Order: sequence, then structure tokens, then C-alpha cells
Amino acid sequence: MGKHKAGFVNIIGNPNVGKSTLMNAFIGEKLSIITSKAQTTRHRIFGIVNGDDFQVVFSDTPGIIKPAYELQQSMMDFVKSAFEDADVLIYMVEIGEKELKDENFFKKIANSKIPVLLLLNKIDISSQEVLEEQVQLWKGKVPNAEIYPISALQNFNIDTVFNRILELLPDSPPFYPKDQITDKPERFFVNEIVREKILLNYKKEIPYAVEVETEEFLEDEEIIRIRSVIMVERDSQKGIIIGHKGAALKRVGMQARADMEKFFGKQVHIEIYVKVNKNWRSNQNQLKRFGYNKK
Repeated sequence: MGKHKAGFVNIIGNPNVGKSTLMNAFIGEKLSIITSKAQTTRHRIFGIVNGDDFQVVFSDTPGIIKPAYELQQSMMDFVKSAFEDADVLIYMVEIGEKELKDENFFKKIANSKIPVLLLLNKIDISSQEVLEEQVQLWKGKVPNAEIYPISALQNFNIDTVFNRILELLPDSPPFYPKDQITDKPERFFVNEIVREKILLNYKKEIPYAVEVETEEFLEDEEIIRIRSVIMVERDSQKGIIIGHKGAALKRVGMQARADMEKFFGKQVHIEIYVKVNKNWRSNQNQLKRFGYNKK
């Protein structure tokens, strides 16, 4: 029996740089929601990669933003906590990016005592020349980081980065059972899948006024029966979500079901309801209920 390595690797960066795509490339499972809209990842999601002699616990954090209201403030607490328990920090930027949206975070990264891997993502849509300029730029800004050009989408250089992570991790027994790929319960993924479909199907403020709660998750041999509720803040939003003769909601349900059947590997029957839950975003108790407050 050789040595076993285990540790926490936290991924941080601006919204939309590809953090969730990277995490899924490492894990090979669609764990974090991936959409082209900013702010889809609201929680820290752990993804666990197990091998015979290692366990890497990846944590995908919300994109770094200046908090505008209570919900975002609590999202930023998740990001702060990423500095507290990491063994390796992945700082992800995309080609053409110049700085982090929050100066204090930037100082934290540059002064980090733990190893920092700076990943330059989306090099598949860049030129060699631009890439070299960017590498120089970031070397100057974050001299403590090791820089790796990658493409999370094309899986380019992902193995190199993963092997480097393994080298940096401490010797340690595993933190989670070896057959577990995430610390989140099944209902969490149901909620995230439904929320992703809402992001893709509705415009403007609708997706941000929505929270999804799964009230029932019953699994037997053949089928999983799910009942989920979409919470909105106003009656007008409820109307928009349901759509003309219920067509919009039906579309969300069909798309979500298809994804869930892939994710859970069995037949899914899902019923989705819409409920008005006034001002949940600014209400402390509601936020706590949806898992946004760590306190």
C-alpha cells in the first residue's frame, strides 16, 4: 500500500471564464451548471475525483462580483471561504482578461501562501502571439503563480494541470467515501438542472428572481418521481414562467427531464409547479432556507 494523497482544490475567477467547464473536465461528470450566462453558480459545489491513491476535492466558486444585494453578499462569502480551506488554488482567467473585478481578492491571490496555478483558458480561440503576451502580463501580476495555458472546452492541457495538482497535494487519507463524486444531495442537482433550463429559456431578470425547491424525490428500481416548485417573487413573473397555455413551463419540464435521465441514468417523471414567494432574495430566513447562509 503506497502513500495516499488528498486535498481541496478551489477554483476561482471572474464570472464566465470557464470554471464550471474546467471542473467538469476534471470530473468527467456534468456537476456544475454550465451556461453562457453569468452567475449560474451560486453555491460552492464540490466535485470529487477518486483514484486508487488519491482523492481530489474540487470546489467551484461563484464568479467574483461586487455584491449588489443580500444574496450576492452571501455568494461572496462562499468565495472567501475558498481561501480558507484550499491546499491548491486555481485562479482561472480567459485570454484577453486584464484584471480581477475585486482588488482585495487580487491581493489575496498574489500573497497566497498556498500554491497558485493560474490557468489561461480559451486558448483555442487565440493566437500564439496573443498567448505569449498574456503569459508575460500575468507573470508580472501574479509572480507566485505557475501559469498553464489551457482549453477547458477542448480538454487541452487538462491532464498536465491535474498531474501537477496531484504533485502538490499533501499525503492524507480520503475525506469522503471513495464512491462519492459530490457532497451535494440528489435534490440539489434536480434544482440546478431546472434552474439551468430557466436561464436558457427566459430573458432579463426572470432567472435571477427564481429559486427552485424539490419537495419530493422518490426513487425505485425503474423510475425516479420528482416534484419541484419554482419560486418567483411576483405574480407577473409566475405568468411569464408558465407562458401561454402553459407552453413555456412544459418546455422547461421536458428539457430538464431529458438532462435528469442522463444524469441519474434512469427514467424520470417530474412535475413542476410555480409559486409566488414574495421577496425571497432580501429575506434572511428565506435565504437560509435555500442554503445561502453559512452562519
